[in-house]
Amino acid sequence: MHSEQPLQGVAPAAPFFNLLGKSVGVLTSVMLTALVLLVSLEVFLRAVFGYSLGFVEEVTGYLVVALTLFGAAMAVRANSLFQVQVVFDAFPYSVKRLLGAVFALLAIAICAVLAWKTFDLVGSSFSRGKFAPTVLRTPLWIPQTLLPLGFVVIGIFLVEHLLILLRMKDGDQ
Repeated sequence: MHSEQPLQGVAPAAPFFNLLGKSVGVLTSVMLTALVLLVSLEVFLRAVFGYSLGFVEEVTGYLVVALTLFGAAMAVRANSLFQVQVVFDAFPYSVKRLLGAVFALLAIAICAVLAWKTFDLVGSSFSRGKFAPTVLRTPLWIPQTLLPLGFVVIGIFLVEHLLILLRMKDGDQ
């Protein structure tokens, strides 16, 4: 079940999973680059000119949340999250497959609930017109949207993982 290569989707849905994986990879690369540049610029401006941009802490906080969620999604896709390999390897293949499927189903259910509840939070913030008490006065629904999106992407990659497990035969380790 654990392979050296990242999972590459399940036919006929493989193109969808692969496109989503590539898109999330590019998006997280851009976000990480922005995070590093913003923090570096802020450090430089404070050290050299004694000046702060003021908004960097807020924006980098949003980026860290996004990177955490989308990074977890990519780890799920690469089959490298939530697994103690030493313990897992001690089981026969059929037990590994069953445990993987049970884990995937439970995790999909948890992601669905978290996506639903955080989507409610976004709707509440939007309808109430809530803003962050910061320099940017960001409407809270904007950064909060990262939460349900992240949980949905994690859930999609868990579905991909489950489909792969269900299609594997005893010899396909």
